[in-house]
Amino acid sequence: MRSKPKSKASASAKVDIREVAAHARVSIATVSRTINHVPTVNPTLAARVWKAVAELNYFPNTQARALVSGKSKLLGLIISEITNPFFPELIHEFEQVAVPMGYEILIGSTNYEPEKMELCARRMLERKVDGIAIMTFGFEESLLDRFAGEDIPVVFVDVTPRHPRSSSLSVDYRAGIYEGVQHLAVLGHRKIGFISGPLRLGSAGTRKLAFLDCLRSTGIKPESAWLIEGDHTLDGGRDAMQRILELPEWPTAVMCSNDMTAIGVQHALFEANLRVPADFSLIGFDDIHLAEYTIPPLTTVRMSCIDLAHGAVHSLIANMQPIPGKTETRSQIHTRLIVRQTTGLPKDALSDLAAKPKRVRTGIRE
Repeated sequence: MRSKPKSKASASAKVDIREVAAHARVSIATVSRTINHVPTVNPTLAARVWKAVAELNYFPNTQARALVSGKSKLLGLIISEITNPFFPELIHEFEQVAVPMGYEILIGSTNYEPEKMELCARRMLERKVDGIAIMTFGFEESLLDRFAGEDIPVVFVDVTPRHPRSSSLSVDYRAGIYEGVQHLAVLGHRKIGFISGPLRLGSAGTRKLAFLDCLRSTGIKPESAWLIEGDHTLDGGRDAMQRILELPEWPTAVMCSNDMTAIGVQHALFEANLRVPADFSLIGFDDIHLAEYTIPPLTTVRMSCIDLAHGAVHSLIANMQPIPGKTETRSQIHTRLIVRQTTGLPKDALSDLAAKPKRVRTGIRE
């Protein structure tokens, strides 16, 4: 009886780098350099190697490569909350940059809890990642010394670098928030509230301070009762708006520290039979993809996931080969207002104008 031919998958288990080299008619060193994404490989030879890899269904042994090279080809990415759409979008963009450069991604989520941050850090160190991007907007700075002790490049958000192999992405919160405040002021709003994130997070406090500064620079006095601390979640936004609705006097517009909060605010207003923007104007922050699909679509301040991902990956790779005497780096992440349909004139603005007495010109000198 004739034996069944081996499947491609089972055959691939025996394929090694020597067979790939023979199939591609190149040296083993060329195969190794190609699959490790060394940029100096001749493009024609590299194309033959990748063709052989596909035809033989060859899978490089990444652990073996790490042992030989001393590099894991892993980048760690620590985020705050996987359920917030902003962070899956950031992960996607991070992979779009890192994977073509030959890196795999190890992801950890802290849910804003210091204990989970410690566990994520330990996991990254155990897996010998080549660099770590801490995109939590609430980083415990004491961990930076730990990463520095392991000589691991680190990039993070809104924390001043303290080591030669660390860098920071500095978000220009003020620019986008100022545009938002000016937009509301031009529409005629003078009663503007703000729902922040948890103020134990540095970025949440920074966004709130930027809002207050922009409000005052526009000549609008902040009202403390309309400054509510939220938690960057849908439920937090809903609860915060319900607290505002319990006040004897309401603002005519509300800015939020992130889009998830703003969407929660929209839901609270819907439950109260109030309309956006007829009764309240609303602005979020982040510009998650979902913001385009709320009803009505959300006006928000864009903080680009693409810019964050590109800045993080390229900073890590630059810090993997430190230059003697190199100083710490900070990259600016720009923000800007995206106007959609949740902002409009203050309630009763047109009727107030209509109620004002008009002076009739008679042509008679008075």
